[in-house]
Amino acid sequence: MKQTTSASTGWDKKGKVTRRERFLAGMDAVIPWAPILALIELHFPKAGNGTQPMPMERMLRIHFMQQWFTLSDPAAGDSLYDSESMRRFAGIELVEDAVPDESTILRFRHLLEQHQLTQRICAELPQINLRILQAALPDHRRSPAICAVFRASPQIGVGLRQR
Repeated sequence: MKQTTSASTGWDKKGKVTRRERFLAGMDAVIPWAPILALIELHFPKAGNGTQPMPMERMLRIHFMQQWFTLSDPAAGDSLYDSESMRRFAGIELVEDAVPDESTILRFRHLLEQHQLTQRICAELPQINLRILQAALPDHRRSPAICAVFRASPQIGVGLRQR
């Protein structure tokens, strides 16, 4: 069990659920994580000599947040320190987990680009039922953040925005 900070404990007790929290919870519920992670696993660095790689799912979630909130690599790293809801979506607890820096985020994005994994990830995304997505995220029905998930891709017609 992870040890929580006093900030995390306070966050749990607050009364208001923010739009960002609702958005991230909705996306967490509708994205098919297992098949997407299976695509990346073949190319993701394994633990061994040198430093331990960041958890693959954490890096994928950060990559998705970069797309949805239009964050550069440095801004994505900073947002993980600034936003409790983004840390929770990425599965980061500041007391126990390392927060990836901008170069780690950059290397993950380059890995996806190098192996053309964003196109393969996009093939998994059309299976998401838009009605379920809209029901989960009523405040974001016309949001550019949702459009970033379903943006047109030359290969398959639906996809994530490439940087």
